Amino acid sequence: MRRSEVLAEESIVCLQKALNHLREIWELIGIPEDQRLQRTEVVKKHIKDLLDMMIAEEESLKERLIKSISICQKELNTLCSELHVEPFQEEGETTILQLEKDLRTQVELMRKQKKERKQELKLLQEQDQELCEILCMPHYDIDSTSVPSLEELSQFRQHVATLRETKASRREEFVNIKRQIILCMEELDHTPDTSFERDVVCEDEDAFCLSLENIATLQKLLRQLEMRKSQNEAVCEGLRAQIRELWDRLQIPAEEREAVATVMTGSKAKVRKALQLEVDRLEELKMQNMKKVIEAIRVELAQYWDQCFYSQEQRQAFAPYYADDYTENLLQLHDAEIVRLRNYYEVHKELFEGVQKWEESWKLFLEFERKASDPSRFTNRGGNLLKEEKQRAKLQKTLPKLEEELKARIEMWEQEHSKAFVVNGQKFMEYVTEQWEMHRLEKERAKQERVSEHSVGRGHHGNQLKNKKQTETEMLYGSAPRTPNKRRGPAPHTPGKVRRLNTTTMSNATANSSIRPVFGGTVYRSPVSRLPPSGSKPVITSTCSGKKTPRAGRYGANKENVELNGSILSARTFKGFQI
Repeated sequence: MRRSEVLAEESIVCLQKALNHLREIWELIGIPEDQRLQRTEVVKKHIKDLLDMMIAEEESLKERLIKSISICQKELNTLCSELHVEPFQEEGETTILQLEKDLRTQVELMRKQKKERKQELKLLQEQDQELCEILCMPHYDIDSTSVPSLEELSQFRQHVATLRETKASRREEFVNIKRQIILCMEELDHTPDTSFERDVVCEDEDAFCLSLENIATLQKLLRQLEMRKSQNEAVCEGLRAQIRELWDRLQIPAEEREAVATVMTGSKAKVRKALQLEVDRLEELKMQNMKKVIEAIRVELAQYWDQCFYSQEQRQAFAPYYADDYTENLLQLHDAEIVRLRNYYEVHKELFEGVQKWEESWKLFLEFERKASDPSRFTNRGGNLLKEEKQRAKLQKTLPKLEEELKARIEMWEQEHSKAFVVNGQKFMEYVTEQWEMHRLEKERAKQERVSEHSVGRGHHGNQLKNKKQTETEMLYGSAPRTPNKRRGPAPHTPGKVRRLNTTTMSNATANSSIRPVFGGTVYRSPVSRLPPSGSKPVITSTCSGKKTPRAGRYGANKENVELNGSILSARTFKGFQI
């Protein structure tokens, strides 16, 4: 039994006791029955009125609760719809009072969520508006009258975060471009002359609109300024190159050059103006020293001719080089030619350097070939022979490889330019083939000369023995008179052709020495030396040496008389000259 039911029974018992007590009091007092009945009626009425009043109040509470439940349910359904959540469902059976309480609590929670979402939406809209104004972008499309869902709020937050990142990146780009623009303007001494340039340079950075169009315009402005700066730098560098060239041609002293050293760097407007003034001054000085300048240009022309491997015909094709009428027109022709040659060399520089490398390697190869045929190389002091052989072997491998590389590059160049690549007036590969062929022919000629020298040497040796025997007979018994082919007058006495020996020479002769001719010894004819293709010294292959040629030696033996106190001496008193 519930406590309320127990309490109701106790109330009934209490009421019964109270009525019994009243009756006892009325009995003692002696109140008549009719009055007792009246008084009992009054008690009943009071009790009934009180209970009725209490019942009415409780009924009213019940109605209020039911009404509140209905209102809460309606509002809760509306909030669930606005907040895009599932409708509230009461779990299990519950009393009116508990249901009303639960519904009221849920409504309050929904109201709070709605308020928070609306507040966040308002804040995000304010941020979106601010960022979109700076970035010049359209506002985020969202219904501000309705309550946003959690997903919509999340997307809105992500959008605003993206806008912040975009603003940060564009601002950083803007600051960097602005700094470069200011530097370029300072370098060019340029003052902002348009409203956009003034907005960029003079206005507050936070007030600048970071739109894509403005960023693109900024980049375009920077490119224009950088192009002007590059052009200005190129002009200044060209003026400096012109100044250095004129300094060298005019042989300007170092002290005078140092006077303009401050403008030899930088590219500002005042620097460019100072450089132009210096060029004008040097040009005027050049006109006053025409001959000196033209001769300096000719030296430079000759250097470029050598670097470009010009043939003699190509060099002679520039007739002004050989003119001696030093006029302004001649100077202009030389200037134009040096510019053309300089550009020609720069365009073909890589090929010319490759040809120069081949030339150096070829000369070194010929030098090693010459040393290889030199017998004295076998002394091998300090291990030079081994080093030379290694270098020679290396060159024999690298030369063909270098030629193949040059051939491929030249063929590619000739295809691009539709003309032949010429070195010393002929195609380079023809020139290389010709050099190898000349080297081969030179080796064969040297080989044939060595064979010929060996044969000639043997023939001369036989003639020498015959002349030796004849001379010994003439010195002992006198020479037989001969009828000359041509009548000659008496030859003048030439001291340089008569050797006078004193008596001490006879005493120095050995007793067992055989009778020899005055100019004894084996005689060989020296071959005619030719320069190898490398231009090195000729290789002397003959092993014979002397001071006179064999023909001169024979004539001397027949014509000269050796005298000592008017008597003829034997040839054994001294040794002959060996040639």
